[in-house]
Amino acid sequence: MSGIHFEVRNFDQLSTTVLYDILRLRAEVFVVEQDCVYQDLDGKDRNALHVIGYKDEKIVAYTRLFDSGAYFDEATSLGRVVVAENERKHKYGHDLIIASIKAIEEHYHTSKIKISAQKYLINFYKKHGFSVVGDEYLEDGIPHVAMIRD
Repeated sequence: MSGIHFEVRNFDQLSTTVLYDILRLRAEVFVVEQDCVYQDLDGKDRNALHVIGYKDEKIVAYTRLFDSGAYFDEATSLGRVVVAENERKHKYGHDLIIASIKAIEEHYHTSKIKISAQKYLINFYKKHGFSVVGDEYLEDGIPHVAMIRD
């Protein structure tokens, strides 16, 4: 994991500046780049662990993690997986998923993870041990599939 380092924080450990930068990155990618109007501020960030990827002190990658029961009943979860567009060429998405899985194992003491993945990322998540479960569905107008990692 060269060039990027990760920190794991709960909501109360996020400064207003860090929270602002996380929300800005999520809006840049999920709302503007993907042209998807949706309610990003869903009230769940307070119950999440936040994995923040920094490069040269700038947030360039992020995901949020939930214990089982907080998002999905049967498994821990990760979501809002995002890497800044200009940093994707470095494959930081893989580093982010590795860091997120490690954080789930350390904080929630499990390796079972369920995600709602955008369909075009199925092969990306398969490289990290996830398998498709169930049928394709639309989430905020974007094709998704449920995936599990045991």
